Amino acid sequence: MARSKLHAVVRVATLVASIGAPGLAFAADLLPPPPPPPLPPPVDFAGGWYLRGDVGASIYTAPKYAVNDIPGTHFFGEAQSGGLFAGVGVGYQFNNFFRADVTGEYRTASLRLSSYNDFGSGCGCDPTGRNFNLTSGHYDAAVVLANGYFDLGTWYGITPFVGGGVGAAFNYFSGFTDSGVTNFYAPYVYNQPTSPGVFKSKTTESFAWALHAGLAYDVTPNFKVELAYRYLNLGHAQTGVLTCLDASAPACTTVLKAKNLEAHDIKLGVRYLIGSAFVPALPPLMPEPLVRKY
Repeated sequence: MARSKLHAVVRVATLVASIGAPGLAFAADLLPPPPPPPLPPPVDFAGGWYLRGDVGASIYTAPKYAVNDIPGTHFFGEAQSGGLFAGVGVGYQFNNFFRADVTGEYRTASLRLSSYNDFGSGCGCDPTGRNFNLTSGHYDAAVVLANGYFDLGTWYGITPFVGGGVGAAFNYFSGFTDSGVTNFYAPYVYNQPTSPGVFKSKTTESFAWALHAGLAYDVTPNFKVELAYRYLNLGHAQTGVLTCLDASAPACTTVLKAKNLEAHDIKLGVRYLIGSAFVPALPPLMPEPLVRKY
């Protein structure tokens, strides 16, 4: 009797196992899929705001100078000392190849001019008809430029670039003195066309433009150092009226004018990127189902 009950239990267990085994295998195939792999890091395309600062030295080419209210033709054999400048700016890096900024800077230099008047023959001044004088003074300027740059690729952290800019220059002539005419031919008598004196200071607003070329080095991803050359055209400037020491001199309405002021600059600059624009990678639309093959 006990043996028959045991056989009955075994047969029932076997039947249940045979019925449930396919269900268990099917359930195994329906296990939840593993979690998706982590997303790749965001892709930075070098966008963002940056701050910049620059210092440098300038060499000025000989601009065209003119003096009004002097008989004859007035010529300048110009000799200028170099100058210094410093500036700051803010800009935006749009992508790996283009950026733009707005800069403001202060410039200073000393000017020393030698000049002569050519009155032709019969002036009673010297055999060549020329009289000579010296003019010297200070040049200062505030310059605002809107600049654009093209970065030409990066190799070993070094990025060459070219660019250009347009803006305004506020040119300030001050402390200009006129030595008056010097006669290098003592036996000759001449009609002095200028009198020693001091030109009044004056600020002149003018259109300015620039061309840039240089190299940038990545100290860190956000901090860059630049070494660059810049051609800068500062437009025109002029002094106020000459205050003559001899008030009766005929040239006391003289104004010194400079056209096409040009500077060749060597700049050392830094840029600090204060923000970056990121393009995150898109997540997968849905995880792929887990399929097991037996």
